[in-house]
Amino acid sequence: MSRLGLTIALAAFVPLAACKPPPTDADMARGMPEAAPTFASEPLPSPETEGAMWAPSPQNDARLLYGIPEQPALVALECLDAGSAAPSLQLTRLSPADEDAEALLALVGNGHIGRLEVDAEEVGGRIVWRGELLASDLAWEPLAGPRQVTLTVPGAGMVTLNPSEAPAALVSECRGVEAVAAPEVSPIP
Repeated sequence: MSRLGLTIALAAFVPLAACKPPPTDADMARGMPEAAPTFASEPLPSPETEGAMWAPSPQNDARLLYGIPEQPALVALECLDAGSAAPSLQLTRLSPADEDAEALLALVGNGHIGRLEVDAEEVGGRIVWRGELLASDLAWEPLAGPRQVTLTVPGAGMVTLNPSEAPAALVSECRGVEAVAAPEVSPIP
């Protein structure tokens, strides 16, 4: 074949090759069945907290329970490994959670915002939200003051934590710091 013939043959082939796009991952997925979509449970409404309060757990001195008296607790706050070099605080939102779910819990109040990664964990035969951080972590600062705090887990509603010195005292004790009595503070209108 002469050079002219080869050039004409290549010139005819190049435009044909350029008409077809290169293969992509989408081509591979065409023959595969789609996985069934998974969805989270319906979001829960925020619980009523009028009259709710912090109370010491009858089983553990280093644990506080928050809720309305004579009703199931809404939140638990516990100091773990107190007196060790690295004590931690564990917060449990006693609300149903989807198995293997993860979320970011927000604590807002007393001039601070704290965020805590929480996982769905089985506790007492039910799956609830639970997270743990070192007691020295600044995420606990919203609990270290005398004013109202909100605790929010996406899908589990917002819990309003009424003003109390109990969580601040537990955070201080867990950190190994002597609790200081908070000055009287009037609520912000």
